[in-house]
Amino acid sequence: MRIIAGKFKKAELTSIKGSRIRPTTDYVREAVFNIISNIKNSQVLDLFAGSGSLGLEALSRGAAFVTFVDFSEKAISAMIKNFDKLNCRQDCRIYRKRVTSFLNKFEKNFDIIFLDPPYNKNLVNPTIRNILDNNILVENGQMIVEHSPQEKINEEKRLRIETRKLSQNTSVSLITIKEH
Repeated sequence: MRIIAGKFKKAELTSIKGSRIRPTTDYVREAVFNIISNIKNSQVLDLFAGSGSLGLEALSRGAAFVTFVDFSEKAISAMIKNFDKLNCRQDCRIYRKRVTSFLNKFEKNFDIIFLDPPYNKNLVNPTIRNILDNNILVENGQMIVEHSPQEKINEEKRLRIETRKLSQNTSVSLITIKEH
């Protein structure tokens, strides 16, 4: 796993080992960053961050700051190794918390939110709802959700959802809040 573009281009990342781990592939990361309108100087939130590859790619491409959230000790360890490898600790912060707990208590807003929960665990829609209920996404912000094609995102009047199926096992949805 490596950074695809930007100031850390081609840097190899430490990944998490385990049979139940599903790292975001270079192909999926490239697809994700092709749909983001503008990442420069943005405040980014990487939920269910794992090794931090999505947030670190954002930082490499010009994000101002990335907040990472994961509960796994293995994930936290991998992220710290990656921060040290890229010398970017000053531009990042890790929260070792469950995502729901973090969203219910955090008071900052973000321009871009990456959401990559474990597939088929009924985490996608409740997390999106929690983000909306707590006003975590700024007006005109973007939420990018990596999910199983079997997990459909609930339609809601105030959301604009564009979903692309990238493979048999992965879809990416870009979610924005519609202007009234």
